Amino acid sequence: MFILDCLGVNEKNILTIGGADVSELAKEYKTPLYIMDEDKIRENCRLYKKALDEHYNGNGLVLYASKAFCCLRICSIANEEGLGLDVVSGGELYTAIKANFPMEKIYFHGNNKTKDELLLAVTNNVGRIVVDNETELDMLGEIAKEKGKDISVSFRIKPGVDAHTHDFIRTGQIDSKFGVALETGEAENIIKKAYTLEGINVKGVHCHIGSQIFEIEPFLLAAQKMMHFIADIKEKTGNEITELNLGGGYGIKYTKTDNPVPYGDFIRHISQTVKQITKERNISLPKIIMEPGRSIVAPAGITVYTVGSVKEIPNIRTYISVDGGMSDNPRYILYRSKYHALKVENPTEKPKKIVTIAGKCCESGDLLIKNIKMPSLKPGDLIAVLATGGYNYSMASNYNRIPRPPVVMVSGGKPKLAIARESYQDIIKNDIM
Repeated sequence: MFILDCLGVNEKNILTIGGADVSELAKEYKTPLYIMDEDKIRENCRLYKKALDEHYNGNGLVLYASKAFCCLRICSIANEEGLGLDVVSGGELYTAIKANFPMEKIYFHGNNKTKDELLLAVTNNVGRIVVDNETELDMLGEIAKEKGKDISVSFRIKPGVDAHTHDFIRTGQIDSKFGVALETGEAENIIKKAYTLEGINVKGVHCHIGSQIFEIEPFLLAAQKMMHFIADIKEKTGNEITELNLGGGYGIKYTKTDNPVPYGDFIRHISQTVKQITKERNISLPKIIMEPGRSIVAPAGITVYTVGSVKEIPNIRTYISVDGGMSDNPRYILYRSKYHALKVENPTEKPKKIVTIAGKCCESGDLLIKNIKMPSLKPGDLIAVLATGGYNYSMASNYNRIPRPPVVMVSGGKPKLAIARESYQDIIKNDIM
């Protein structure tokens, strides 16, 4: 009935998520409010883990890409479900440390890691550092000597695959700030150098071609290129790379027109490609690592708002202004991202009028959804914007000094606060007169 299968309607004709009454949660926790279905998150984790186990005989690891949504609770969930963790900053790593996440299952990414971040990773025995460039490799070589430690690394490779998605989230082509290129020989050279450095253990290679991708073919092409690269490295150096990290980027259903491929199909097709090339090139089957983030948490979340004003500009547009906006969801102003919304009370009511849902920030571009057909709305009504569990809280800001909303997790129909609402006092806590 709905775009998200974690949603429903109760006997009062009120929208539910994970079995919990959305209007009651809005009453208790106020709006704006992020609500996430924890049971759905766990189900999505298990889908990936099951697919890897089936197609690679357990020789794989699913990493939750924590940049999609990072907090202590989600780290605990990922750990409980047997996943590893992909972190991209010292802050995400620190959160994982405080959540007592197993360090050996953490992979540390980033195109410009600072020495302090690398030291934090090394001293806490992070499982893999995904090296982005030669400067970083040199820093790690120095740290290995200083600390007397062996550091296990992987290398971020640009496979030269152009994913059909927004320019800002395409990362596999040669013109990208991430990683080292295959085409220029840069990738081969940096790995050859790594083999000469004391304390640096080369374990794997990594690629990520982009985000919100609905086609299998770009992933297959990336897998082919990476497997042939692994074989080439073995032929030229005698060393065999034992891990292949194929990243994430699987598309999800934000609107009715989105048609994502089932996640198991991605993994099944990729496994066929990988296994075929191991036979053709006479190399060992590497451990396969995947990094889903958005596809685990985004379909499990909604954001609830209260309608403030309804402003009708005759023959032009009707603005429905809500008590949130780009401060809690900047994806429209960044990418022109499309979302779907429902009225919380009577969510199956037939849409009647095309409106634009606008935020409260002092920016003309602060919109959540442009030109969506909605039922009649009045001040005080609740609306839910769907599929906001990923890249919403994590990209939220205090623009206009607006406090960030809380995050409530629902499990078995029962809510539990995962992140508290910020207060005005929180906003000024680092200010100095």
